[in-house]
Amino acid sequence: MDEPDRNPVNTPPPSLPKNRVFIFLGLAIAGAIADLWSKQAIFAWRGLPGQKDIWWLIDGYFGIETAINLGAVFGIGQGQGVIFATLSVFAGIGILVWLFWFRAAYSMWLTVALGLISGGIIGNLYDRLGLWWQPGYPEAWKSGVRDWVLWQASDQWKWPNFNIADSLLVVGACMLMYQSFFPGVTGFPDVAGLPADDAGSATPPASSDSESSELKPSNSEEPTQ
Repeated sequence: MDEPDRNPVNTPPPSLPKNRVFIFLGLAIAGAIADLWSKQAIFAWRGLPGQKDIWWLIDGYFGIETAINLGAVFGIGQGQGVIFATLSVFAGIGILVWLFWFRAAYSMWLTVALGLISGGIIGNLYDRLGLWWQPGYPEAWKSGVRDWVLWQASDQWKWPNFNIADSLLVVGACMLMYQSFFPGVTGFPDVAGLPADDAGSATPPASSDSESSELKPSNSEEPTQ
Protein backbone atom coordinates (compact mmCIF):
# COMPACT_ATOMS: atom_id res chain seq x y z
CA MET A 1 0.00 0.00 0.00
CA ASP A 2 1.37 3.39 -0.97
CA GLU A 3 2.32 5.74 1.85
CA PRO A 4 0.52 9.13 1.99
CA ASP A 5 2.50 12.14 0.86
CA ARG A 6 4.20 13.59 3.95
CA ASN A 7 4.67 17.03 2.31
CA PRO A 8 1.41 17.95 0.57
CA VAL A 9 1.61 20.90 -1.77
CA ASN A 10 -1.09 22.83 0.09
CA THR A 11 0.60 22.61 3.48
CA PRO A 12 0.86 26.18 4.85
CA PRO A 13 4.37 27.43 5.71
CA PRO A 14 5.31 27.20 9.39
CA SER A 15 4.85 30.31 11.48
CA LEU A 16 7.83 32.47 12.41
CA PRO A 17 9.30 32.12 15.90
CA LYS A 18 7.47 34.58 18.13
CA ASN A 19 10.62 36.18 19.49
CA ARG A 20 11.77 37.42 16.07
CA VAL A 21 9.46 40.44 16.01
CA PHE A 22 10.52 41.49 19.52
CA ILE A 23 14.22 41.05 18.76
CA PHE A 24 13.98 43.03 15.53
CA LEU A 25 11.95 45.88 17.03
CA GLY A 26 14.06 45.93 20.19
CA LEU A 27 17.31 46.34 18.25
CA ALA A 28 15.85 48.91 15.85
CA ILE A 29 14.30 51.05 18.59
CA ALA A 30 17.24 50.77 21.00
CA GLY A 31 19.70 51.61 18.23
CA ALA A 32 17.71 54.65 17.12
CA ILE A 33 17.33 55.91 20.69
CA ALA A 34 21.05 55.50 21.39
CA ASP A 35 21.93 57.38 18.21
CA LEU A 36 19.49 60.26 18.71
CA TRP A 37 20.25 60.66 22.41
CA SER A 38 24.01 60.71 21.79
CA LYS A 39 23.65 63.34 19.06
CA GLN A 40 21.52 65.55 21.26
CA ALA A 41 23.85 65.19 24.23
CA ILE A 42 27.09 65.72 22.31
CA PHE A 43 25.83 68.75 20.37
CA ALA A 44 24.48 70.29 23.60
CA TRP A 45 27.89 69.74 25.21
CA ARG A 46 30.25 70.62 22.34
CA GLY A 47 28.05 73.00 20.35
CA LEU A 48 27.68 73.33 16.60
CA PRO A 49 30.58 72.54 14.24
CA GLY A 50 33.52 74.87 14.75
CA GLN A 51 32.34 76.29 18.07
CA LYS A 52 34.74 74.22 20.17
CA ASP A 53 38.00 72.41 19.61
CA ILE A 54 38.28 68.64 19.36
CA TRP A 55 37.91 66.83 22.66
CA TRP A 56 40.49 64.04 22.45
CA LEU A 57 39.97 60.64 24.06
CA ILE A 58 43.20 59.33 22.55
CA ASP A 59 45.30 62.34 21.68
CA GLY A 60 45.75 62.72 17.93
CA TYR A 61 43.75 59.60 17.04
CA PHE A 62 40.28 59.34 18.55
CA GLY A 63 38.04 62.12 19.83
CA ILE A 64 34.76 63.99 19.72
CA GLU A 65 34.10 66.71 17.15
CA THR A 66 30.68 67.84 16.01
CA ALA A 67 30.04 67.95 12.26
CA ILE A 68 27.14 68.05 9.81
CA ASN A 69 27.17 65.43 7.07
CA LEU A 70 25.24 66.45 3.96
CA GLY A 71 25.88 63.09 2.26
CA ALA A 72 25.40 59.44 3.17
CA VAL A 73 27.39 57.17 5.48
CA PHE A 74 30.84 58.64 6.27
CA GLY A 75 30.20 61.67 4.06
CA ILE A 76 29.63 59.84 0.78
CA GLY A 77 27.45 61.74 -1.74
CA GLN A 78 27.58 65.25 -0.35
CA GLY A 79 24.55 67.43 -1.09
CA GLN A 80 22.14 64.56 -1.87
CA GLY A 81 20.40 64.41 1.50
CA VAL A 82 16.83 64.39 0.14
CA ILE A 83 17.64 61.51 -2.20
CA PHE A 84 19.20 59.53 0.63
CA ALA A 85 16.17 60.20 2.84
CA THR A 86 13.90 58.77 0.14
CA LEU A 87 16.12 55.74 -0.31
CA SER A 88 16.10 55.21 3.46
CA VAL A 89 12.30 54.99 3.48
CA PHE A 90 12.29 52.41 0.68
CA ALA A 91 15.07 50.47 2.40
CA GLY A 92 13.06 50.32 5.63
CA ILE A 93 10.00 49.02 3.78
CA GLY A 94 12.13 46.46 1.95
CA ILE A 95 13.57 45.18 5.22
CA LEU A 96 10.12 44.60 6.70
CA VAL A 97 8.93 42.80 3.57
CA TRP A 98 12.04 40.62 3.42
CA LEU A 99 11.87 39.67 7.10
CA PHE A 100 8.19 39.05 7.60
CA TRP A 101 6.66 38.48 4.16
CA PHE A 102 9.45 36.42 2.62
CA ARG A 103 10.22 35.01 6.09
CA ALA A 104 13.90 35.84 6.32
CA ALA A 105 13.21 36.21 10.05
CA TYR A 106 13.52 32.42 10.35
CA SER A 107 17.22 33.24 10.66
CA MET A 108 18.24 34.80 13.94
CA TRP A 109 21.39 36.11 12.24
CA LEU A 110 19.39 38.02 9.61
CA THR A 111 16.93 39.26 12.23
CA VAL A 112 19.76 40.79 14.27
CA ALA A 113 21.56 42.20 11.21
CA LEU A 114 18.45 43.86 9.81
CA GLY A 115 17.45 45.11 13.27
CA LEU A 116 20.78 46.93 13.56
CA ILE A 117 20.46 48.34 10.05
CA SER A 118 16.92 49.54 10.79
CA GLY A 119 18.12 51.33 13.92
CA GLY A 120 20.74 53.12 11.84
CA ILE A 121 18.20 54.02 9.18
CA ILE A 122 15.80 55.50 11.73
CA GLY A 123 18.50 57.51 13.47
CA ASN A 124 19.85 59.12 10.32
CA LEU A 125 16.42 59.50 8.70
CA TYR A 126 15.30 61.61 11.66
CA ASP A 127 18.09 64.05 10.87
CA ARG A 128 17.58 63.96 7.10
CA LEU A 129 13.95 64.95 7.56
CA GLY A 130 15.16 68.10 9.36
CA LEU A 131 13.45 67.23 12.65
CA TRP A 132 16.45 68.51 14.61
CA TRP A 133 16.91 71.68 12.55
CA GLN A 134 16.16 75.07 14.12
CA PRO A 135 15.63 78.54 12.63
CA GLY A 136 18.96 80.28 12.28
CA TYR A 137 20.82 77.17 11.18
CA PRO A 138 22.10 77.10 7.55
CA GLU A 139 19.37 75.98 5.17
CA ALA A 140 21.56 73.18 3.81
CA TRP A 141 21.59 71.55 7.25
CA LYS A 142 17.89 70.67 6.95
CA SER A 143 18.81 67.43 5.21
CA GLY A 144 22.13 67.00 7.02
CA VAL A 145 23.05 64.37 9.61
CA ARG A 146 24.74 65.19 12.90
CA ASP A 147 28.08 63.40 13.36
CA TRP A 148 30.43 63.55 16.32
CA VAL A 149 32.87 60.61 16.36
CA LEU A 150 36.34 61.53 15.06
CA TRP A 151 38.95 58.95 14.14
CA GLN A 152 42.21 59.55 12.32
CA ALA A 153 45.52 57.81 11.76
CA SER A 154 47.29 61.18 11.45
CA ASP A 155 46.57 64.76 10.43
CA GLN A 156 46.87 63.65 6.79
CA TRP A 157 44.78 60.45 7.15
CA LYS A 158 41.40 61.37 8.60
CA TRP A 159 38.25 59.26 8.47
CA PRO A 160 35.04 61.26 7.94
CA ASN A 161 33.18 61.94 11.18
CA PHE A 162 30.40 59.47 11.94
CA ASN A 163 27.79 58.60 14.56
CA ILE A 164 26.20 55.57 16.22
CA ALA A 165 23.69 55.15 13.37
CA ASP A 166 26.55 54.85 10.86
CA SER A 167 28.17 52.23 13.08
CA LEU A 168 24.93 50.21 13.25
CA LEU A 169 24.61 50.33 9.46
CA VAL A 170 28.16 49.11 8.94
CA VAL A 171 27.92 46.30 11.50
CA GLY A 172 24.61 45.12 10.03
CA ALA A 173 25.98 45.27 6.48
CA CYS A 174 29.05 43.26 7.52
CA MET A 175 26.77 40.63 9.07
CA LEU A 176 24.82 40.38 5.81
CA MET A 177 28.04 40.03 3.85
CA TYR A 178 29.28 37.30 6.18
CA GLN A 179 25.97 35.46 5.85
CA SER A 180 26.16 35.61 2.06
CA PHE A 181 29.59 33.94 2.09
CA PHE A 182 28.89 31.45 4.90
CA PRO A 183 25.13 30.76 4.91
CA GLY A 184 25.47 27.42 6.69
CA VAL A 185 27.44 28.91 9.57
CA THR A 186 24.85 31.59 10.34
CA GLY A 187 21.89 29.22 10.14
CA PHE A 188 19.61 30.40 7.35
CA PRO A 189 16.92 29.31 7.64
CA ASP A 190 16.95 28.76 11.38
CA VAL A 191 16.17 25.12 12.07
CA ALA A 192 14.31 26.07 15.24
CA GLY A 193 11.55 27.64 13.20
CA LEU A 194 11.10 25.01 10.52
CA PRO A 195 9.56 21.55 10.42
CA ALA A 196 12.00 18.66 10.58
CA ASP A 197 11.89 17.87 6.85
CA ASP A 198 12.37 21.50 5.76
CA ALA A 199 15.17 22.11 8.28
CA GLY A 200 17.29 19.38 6.78
CA SER A 201 16.92 16.94 9.63
CA ALA A 202 17.96 13.39 9.11
CA THR A 203 14.52 11.89 8.80
CA PRO A 204 15.11 8.42 7.36
CA PRO A 205 13.38 7.67 4.06
CA ALA A 206 10.81 4.93 3.82
CA SER A 207 12.40 1.53 3.36
CA SER A 208 11.89 -0.26 0.09
CA ASP A 209 9.96 -3.53 -0.05
CA SER A 210 13.10 -5.56 -0.56
CA GLU A 211 14.87 -3.94 2.38
CA SER A 212 11.88 -4.29 4.69
CA SER A 213 11.50 -7.95 3.82
CA GLU A 214 15.08 -8.57 4.86
CA LEU A 215 14.54 -6.88 8.21
CA LYS A 216 11.31 -8.73 9.04
CA PRO A 217 11.65 -11.88 11.14
CA SER A 218 11.16 -15.12 9.29
CA ASN A 219 7.73 -16.75 9.50
CA SER A 220 9.18 -20.23 9.18
CA GLU A 221 8.76 -22.54 12.13
CA GLU A 222 11.64 -23.06 14.50
CA PRO A 223 13.07 -26.56 14.50
CA THR A 224 11.67 -28.77 17.18
CA GLN A 225 14.00 -29.83 19.92
